[in-house]
Formats: sequence, C-alpha cells, structure tokens
Amino acid sequence: MSTMTVLQAVTAALEEEMARDDDVVLLGEDIGINGGVFRATDGLAKRFGDDRVIDTPLAESGIVGTAVGMALYGLRPVPEIQFSDFIFPAFDQIVSEMAKMRYRSGGEFACPMVIRTPYGGGIRGGHYHSQSPEAYFAHTPGLVVVVPATPEDTKGLLKSCIRGDDPVIFLEPKRIYRTVKGEVPDDPEFLVPVGKARTARGGDDVTVVAWGAMVHTCLEAAQLAEKQGIEVEVIDVRTILPLDEEALLSSARKTGKVVVAMEATRTCGVASEVSAIIAEKAIDSLQAPIVRITGYDTPFPYTLEHVYMPSAHRVMAGIKKVVEFDF
Repeated sequence: MSTMTVLQAVTAALEEEMARDDDVVLLGEDIGINGGVFRATDGLAKRFGDDRVIDTPLAESGIVGTAVGMALYGLRPVPEIQFSDFIFPAFDQIVSEMAKMRYRSGGEFACPMVIRTPYGGGIRGGHYHSQSPEAYFAHTPGLVVVVPATPEDTKGLLKSCIRGDDPVIFLEPKRIYRTVKGEVPDDPEFLVPVGKARTARGGDDVTVVAWGAMVHTCLEAAQLAEKQGIEVEVIDVRTILPLDEEALLSSARKTGKVVVAMEATRTCGVASEVSAIIAEKAIDSLQAPIVRITGYDTPFPYTLEHVYMPSAHRVMAGIKKVVEFDF
C-alpha cells in the first residue's frame, strides 16, 4: 500500500495501464513535457515517448474526434480536457459519435476511450473553471459517467475504465486533487468495479447521497450530526451512469430519510434523478420528503464561491429538516 493524493492516484493509474498495454495512448493540451495543467501526466512523456503522450492544439473537438478515430482503429485513447468547462466544443463529438458508435454499428464497433477532465469548484476559478457538467452526459445513452471521491477509487476506477470497452466521461474533483490522501494498493491488477456505489459511512437515521468532493463535505456534516445524536449513512455513488439503484434503495429503506447533495445547479441535476428513483421505488419506506442540497441556478460565481457551494452546515440543515419532519 502507498499513501497517495487523488492526483497521484490518477498518474499511477495512467502509468500502470500504459505499461500494461501499448495500445493505451494519452492526448491533450500541454500533457507532454509540461505534464498537464495540474501535472496529472507529469513524467509520462519521458517514460513512454511523444507518440503515446501527445500534445495537441487547443481544440477540444479535435482532441475528442481524434480519440474516437483512434478507438475505432484498436487503440485505447485517454484524452484530457484541461477543465470540464472546456469540454463543450467537443459536445457533438461526445454525444453524437463517441456515445452512439456501438449502437449505430449494430455492435460491430466499440469506442473504448476515457475522457479525463477536472470538474467542480473550490479553487476560486470563477465561472469558466468551476462547473459541474455531469447531468449533460448522464442524459446521454451509451456513455459511462464516473466521479471518484478517494485516491483508492480514483486509481481503481480509472484503471477499470481504461480496460473496458465503453466510452467514459471520468470527472475528477479538482478541489481535492492534493488535499485528500489515502492508502492505495500497489498491485497493478487492483481494480474497482464500475457501476457500484460504496458506503462511505454507516448509519441508521438518515441517508446522505453524494459523489466527488461533496462526499467529503457530507462526511463533515455527518460528524456534526453525530454530535446531535443523529447517525448518518453516507453513500458515495462513484458511478453516475449507471447508478447503483440497489445501493440507493437499500440505504433509503433502512433509514427512511434521504438527503442528496451535489455541487451542480439544482434544476434537472443528478440529485433529481436519485430522488426520483427513491421516490418511485421506496416511497413506502420514506418517513419524510427527500431533500436536495445543491448549487444554485446561476452561473458559478467567483467572489461568492463559498456561498454557492454546499457546505457541511448546509448539508446539516438538510439532515435536520428530514429528521424533524412531522406528518
């Protein structure tokens, strides 16, 4: 076991998969000698050469379109988009080509590629470097959407995604790139299954569902709740598409009270889908309305970032709301 940050886990996963499979190639803006804007690919160009760690022009549509072609010809490309906010020029390539290739070819062609991109707020990046676009991609059949919250999951999930045959949007919570550390297995065959949630903290009174950096915010809220005698179970969904419905429903049925927390804007967000699944399939177990704690329906602010992003105290307010609800 090694102690790693989330960012180090990304680098380790890429290095191990490139060493294991010569078909794994990286491409993106400044990812070569520079190691990328967050240094996630630092040292990989020196080890594997510039024909496998490819610096590209500043053209996201070109990066993703090229990666789609690579995947169709047998490679396993892992393109990096510097910030998830910059992914929108490639939106058509993602939802019209990458996501639909297997369907439109009747299963004859797969598109095994993983788009890595840092997402979310918390670094005072303003409205062009802080967005949470997971709902756009979760609405697209054919994609897998993954959001890790720990170094262990980051490494294990990224490796699983690279080895898989599905096109993946791999959203990395940049706020915790260097602030969250944890033990990570050194075994190059260590994998975390895609599509399975994990229980980040056990509890019997309230279920709190989250993903990415919000998992850690919710764990803070759970500690606040514990001081008031409320035992909170925190579910880290890990994979947004597909969602692990069994894990969500099992926890909701156990506690009867549910809070869903996310950084993204409120309307039509993934929190709404989680809430709908639980309301449709576990309504007979619920003892209070489901509460969503989210960002606001505004562009992501710069000076008021701390107000926009859900805090442990905002999550705690949601927990108290469901606990104190009285029919």
